[in-house]
Amino acid sequence: MGTSTAEVVVCGAGIAGIAVAYELAVRRGVRGVVLVERGDALALTSDKSTEAYRTWWPGPDGAMVRLMDRSIDLLERIADETDNAILLNRRGYLYATADERGLADFRAQAEAISALGAGELRVHDGSGGPAYTPSPAHGYAGVPTGADLITDRRLIREQFPYLSERAAAVLHARRAGWFGGRQLGMYLLERARAAGVRFLRGELAGVDLAGGRVAGVRVATEGGEERIAAPALVSAAGPLQATVGRLLGLELPIYNELHLKASFNDHLGAVPRHAPMLIWNDPVRLAWDADERAALADEPELRWLLDPLPPGVHGRPEGGPGATTLLLLWDYHGGRAEPRFPIPLDPQLTELALRGLATMVPALGAYVERVPQAYLDGGYYTRTRENRPLIGPLPVAGALVCGALSGFGLMAACAAAELIGAHLAGGPLPDYAPAFALARYDAPAYLDALARWGGDGQL
Repeated sequence: MGTSTAEVVVCGAGIAGIAVAYELAVRRGVRGVVLVERGDALALTSDKSTEAYRTWWPGPDGAMVRLMDRSIDLLERIADETDNAILLNRRGYLYATADERGLADFRAQAEAISALGAGELRVHDGSGGPAYTPSPAHGYAGVPTGADLITDRRLIREQFPYLSERAAAVLHARRAGWFGGRQLGMYLLERARAAGVRFLRGELAGVDLAGGRVAGVRVATEGGEERIAAPALVSAAGPLQATVGRLLGLELPIYNELHLKASFNDHLGAVPRHAPMLIWNDPVRLAWDADERAALADEPELRWLLDPLPPGVHGRPEGGPGATTLLLLWDYHGGRAEPRFPIPLDPQLTELALRGLATMVPALGAYVERVPQAYLDGGYYTRTRENRPLIGPLPVAGALVCGALSGFGLMAACAAAELIGAHLAGGPLPDYAPAFALARYDAPAYLDALARWGGDGQL
């Protein structure tokens, strides 16, 4: 058995673990950081991401808004330092609804999120007021923050002519967009390794305790087991977070959901290459012809396709100049899943997501008769019941968690890592820290509040 020492062992080299290693070694000057990963860096779920980000998050308080705001501050700092090597844009998220009767609720939800600190809400209803400023296809500087609520159908047609004429209102969340997730991850990893972080390929096999606190870890490698004496362990194990928790004798309040995406060649140009992230906010009843409806009705396992499907089908353009790829996503199944690798794929996803998003972008319907070949991938969203992360100390002294980052790991990683660094340093914590600590579940008032929460902001 080989032996070594470290100041901090970070388990998991997805975006969360890499960001923690970077935070400790580069930003805080910690020496002796070991990053343990059983496979390749970023390869389990981080490189399957939609790579999007937003500050537009529901309550009931502003903790998620403040966490994401801080993380985007850090992302923009990296973009500035690297001449935007991470390809950050601020095209925004465009939520659309055809529910005219629900417009008051649509506006009220936007006003509530704005009031939590997500920025000014500008309303464009055709009666005058502020001018609408489109987002550029590239870059992030000088783009408005907050959001624009447009109920003036003429303005919707003018700015987004590819949307369905049924769209009664759109909400354009502005401090939002996407970036190159792998570019970000590799930049952070290279900087971390240059600052002395050791990358160790192997699987965490055990955690050694002394006096009730972390004393070291055991890592199974191809060359045999290595024991690393270390006073601190950060679990950033993504969908395997529960496994690491059990090595510490803990059952974490988390579960996994499988989320898939399809990417295909939009050779018809149904979605303009400058479009923002497109999200249909309403439930969807898919348009089947009479023969298709009859065939589905005859198949017990497929009859659910005749029922209204959940809101949230979404997609965006992918790639730089000359690219034609379109990403499609829709979690129409939902539910918990035990992690399996390789992940199980759903061959229906491409057709169903095309049909679903065609409700918002009718030109996509041209692909339905002959569904294009698509590349499917995805990963597991590890989440808590209220879809807020776990960031901070665990009940075992010296052990911390940076996880349950659900579908927002890439966008939250920088601020989550900064929060881990603050916990380890023992210094001042940001005001949002308690909202993401495991200890929140020890407060009866918090548990009572969970029962009254509404949506969780998950797409």
